[in-house]
Amino acid sequence: MNVLLSAAFVLCWSSGFVGAKLGTEDAGATTLLMWRFLPLAAVLAGAAVHRRGRSAWRSLTPRDLTRQAVIGLLSQSGYLLTVYYAIQLGVSSGTTALIDGTQPLVAGALAGPLLREYVSPRQWLGLCLGLGGVALVTTADAAATRGVAWWTYVVPFAGMLSLVAATFLDRRSRTQVTPAVSMTVHCTTSALVFTAMAFMTGTATPPVSASFWLATAWLITLSTFGGYGLYWLVLQRSGVTEVNTLMFLMAPVTAVWGAAMFDEPFTMQTALGLGVALVAVGLVRGASSRTPNSPKDQTEAAHSQTRAPSQAGVYWPSE
Repeated sequence: MNVLLSAAFVLCWSSGFVGAKLGTEDAGATTLLMWRFLPLAAVLAGAAVHRRGRSAWRSLTPRDLTRQAVIGLLSQSGYLLTVYYAIQLGVSSGTTALIDGTQPLVAGALAGPLLREYVSPRQWLGLCLGLGGVALVTTADAAATRGVAWWTYVVPFAGMLSLVAATFLDRRSRTQVTPAVSMTVHCTTSALVFTAMAFMTGTATPPVSASFWLATAWLITLSTFGGYGLYWLVLQRSGVTEVNTLMFLMAPVTAVWGAAMFDEPFTMQTALGLGVALVAVGLVRGASSRTPNSPKDQTEAAHSQTRAPSQAGVYWPSE
């Protein structure tokens, strides 16, 4: 059962990159994002004002809600805009997924200087290998894709750094926020941001093509509700380490999916780069899965299983 749930989670989360590719073939990134988040925000806001959903909001201060709005601005608005824009510019979905997938490695490396957490030499080696894998895949994608400027590959890196910023902002918060509340605030913030951007750029009117609305429905159901819902289910059943490990399967799954569905380039160099990235993940995971010995370590390890996934070390938005 856990294997099936894990497989479904990987497929649903990877579908976000594929849905972005499908949707941006008929419309710009802001149009697709506006019509993705408006229905989401309406449904979640309706659930929030319902009598059963009010209790989770009562203990939160305006400062807590503002912090969540900023986290949503970084982890959803900034991140997804760069992902969709990069794919719209011609970067393959698999390459975009791999670049964004280095976020835990970068966050882990920066945890030492920013959060005063121990970062081992093995973790630094994993980071360097992971970046090497990204470089291999990126250069292979650039060589196989004509008409795509070199600077377009910087765009998903900006999104990855936005995720890193959201991670550290969230980890510095001591207020517990339920998933329903954080998702509502994040999606409402994104709906406001993308709607404003769409109207300012004159791109609010959606196309009439069936593929656009298919992509929109795909992103809402599979990527948000499916991916995010299964995230929490797998987290509850298997723990933080298992979820974070599954996250690194997104890049190879997306690369194969994109090659099959959109004929995106998948060369030997692409496969080599993905392999190097997975080895890097193994190194970082092995170095971070030490057994807690002290009472403090045991308390922190047990507590990490009950915190939100962003507070457990890695921040992953609903793709």
